[in-house]
Amino acid sequence: MFLGLLILLCGPGPAAATDLKVSEVVIEPCPADDLGSQPELVRPSGASCWALRGVVVNPGAKPVMDTDVFGLILDASGEPVLPNRTRVGSIGDVPPGSSSFALRLAVPAGTPGPLGTRSVKARGFSSPVRTRAGIDDELLPLEEALSASDDLPAQ
Repeated sequence: MFLGLLILLCGPGPAAATDLKVSEVVIEPCPADDLGSQPELVRPSGASCWALRGVVVNPGAKPVMDTDVFGLILDASGEPVLPNRTRVGSIGDVPPGSSSFALRLAVPAGTPGPLGTRSVKARGFSSPVRTRAGIDDELLPLEEALSASDDLPAQ
């Protein structure tokens, strides 16, 4: 009884952070049919859509939750494209083993390519730290396209 009251009052302990290895990182323009790619823009203005893809490895026996991807996105001259931002996005929960991931990035239009990456890594938690999406939540078109292409066999 006392232990239950103590847990209720204090709550569970903080979720432990877990670093995950990221490999096979590529950055490429979003598919042309994606609304975020904005192919009709002929002069540099706004942002252009890029997809960051890779493989994340969870060596543990349990899923790592609410995983964020960090790294530097570099232009053709090696300068940071997003200079004040190292968190590039969230890939959600990562099951044990290797998993493919893909993130959409908004890069300032007119940034000289090809783009590159450096120091890409992922970090998640042993329990949820964010509000969970509902089962009926829909994916954005790019997320659907990236998920579908992840299901295709490697060439």
